[in-house]
Amino acid sequence: MKLIQTKLLFDGINEQKDCYIGIEKSDIKFVGTNKPSGKHEIIANVGAITPSFIDAHSHIGMVRSGEPAREEEANEQMDSVYPLSNALHSIYMDDPSFNESIEAGVLYSVVLPGSGNIISGKAVLIRNFASNITNAFIADIGIKTALGFNPRSTIKWKGTRPSTRMGSIAILRDSLLKAKKTIALLEKKKKRVEEIDPQMEIFIDILENKYKLMVHVHKEDDVMIMLELIKEFKIKAIANHLCDVHNENIFSQLRLNGIPIIYGPLDSFPYKVELKHESWRNIEKLLRSNSKFALMTDHPVLLQRNLFYGLRYLLRFGCTRAEAISKITKEPAEIIGASNIGQIKPGFKASLTLWNDDPFLLSSYPKTVFAEGEIVYKE
Repeated sequence: MKLIQTKLLFDGINEQKDCYIGIEKSDIKFVGTNKPSGKHEIIANVGAITPSFIDAHSHIGMVRSGEPAREEEANEQMDSVYPLSNALHSIYMDDPSFNESIEAGVLYSVVLPGSGNIISGKAVLIRNFASNITNAFIADIGIKTALGFNPRSTIKWKGTRPSTRMGSIAILRDSLLKAKKTIALLEKKKKRVEEIDPQMEIFIDILENKYKLMVHVHKEDDVMIMLELIKEFKIKAIANHLCDVHNENIFSQLRLNGIPIIYGPLDSFPYKVELKHESWRNIEKLLRSNSKFALMTDHPVLLQRNLFYGLRYLLRFGCTRAEAISKITKEPAEIIGASNIGQIKPGFKASLTLWNDDPFLLSSYPKTVFAEGEIVYKE
């Protein structure tokens, strides 16, 4: 077993001092303050260690660094409802942003289609350090859905397009109602599975909770519409963004309904009316609500390499340092259903970042990054 000694350990839950971490192949085998007995090689002695960071909402590899805007592939313009699209199929792993993310300790990304469509396709969890999309893929996370301004702003694109929010919701409900009726026909044996359109199958899977909806939503009234849809169709969802929510009770409504939040991006410019209440101070209300949440970058809106720096707002509003780090490690892993990343504990993947000093010092930086037991970056 290879050992790493550290003065400071953030394990995704707690902050500890003077610890040893044992790695064997791709997994963590030991974590403790006392050196384990037996002959073990100490391969590093560092100032601090954190779990690898997880960006729970991004478009990395789809909107690519160093390429013209016309080459980006976040939004398919074929139709406003096209659930068969898969974000994985528009990712290029040679996007230079991946290397920058790895150097910053961000090793995992949830990559989603954009929000120009009502239903834009499948969101996936990937390894930032993989050489190709086959090796990068870890899991399907959900189906991207967009409420509010964005899907009604794309009226010039192909297909059936809404010009109002009510039109957008009507199109979404139409698909969900058709799926509900199709399920009823299947149960009565008035329709065979072989007769079902592939796109309709996705909506059936949504109603049967095989897929969660990853819902793009900013404004408070759109949050309430989302909650109405969840109740009406008994679907599972994760609320994404919420940057315009400025009342604590809206966050509390999500908590009471068991809807986790992927919040952000912090530090981005509020470029549309839909974001007129956007403020970093809204995070105080989110924290007071006790909602389960993680942070995102929405890369390239906020560069993924800067994910860690959003934690300063959490500290300002009372989070401990360990609680803050959990919002980009343990919490996103739990929200998206990734059971073996986001923490430093036995049985989890040996994906961790070795820092020269306390990561909350502005002068600190990652010296070495381990990805599932392998060194993928070394200063």
